Amino acid sequence: MRSIIVYSKRLKVIIIVLVSSLFVFPAILISGNLNNEYPAHSPRVFSSELFPCSDCHEDMEPNPEVRELEFHPEIKIINHAEHERWCLDCHDVNERDKLRLINGKKIGFENSYRLCGQCHGTIYKDWKAGIHGKRIGNWDGKKEYFLCTNCHNPHSPRFRQLSPMPAPVKPEDTI
Repeated sequence: MRSIIVYSKRLKVIIIVLVSSLFVFPAILISGNLNNEYPAHSPRVFSSELFPCSDCHEDMEPNPEVRELEFHPEIKIINHAEHERWCLDCHDVNERDKLRLINGKKIGFENSYRLCGQCHGTIYKDWKAGIHGKRIGNWDGKKEYFLCTNCHNPHSPRFRQLSPMPAPVKPEDTI
């Protein structure tokens, strides 16, 4: 009788491990690389005259006050929570060549996907899984991930609306 109880406890443990693995392993596969290091395509630089930022900002006193920028009229936040966003929500106030995560950690522009993923979580998961965005390389080997900013302007990330093309002509209408 005692051996049946021990056997049933072991069976329960095995069943729990197997059932939980049904949820854990797919999550690992979907999340992609476990150490969150994605070999990134070079970040898109919007203007070589504006980057690196420290070239101009190095000797400037940081001003964290939310305001309309006078010096950068070409940088406007449009269709990206423009009434709630401010430059220093993403850019570090003291190290201008770094981005700043919500927890205060500084990251380079080559890791900008981590910053975007803080607000755009579902798209970030899709990007990691290869559903959203672009990758180049081998399906079973080395890959290079295009960053969010390779396709989207971070200050105005929506694509311009496209006009639909006319319907194709039916072959019988061409004769």
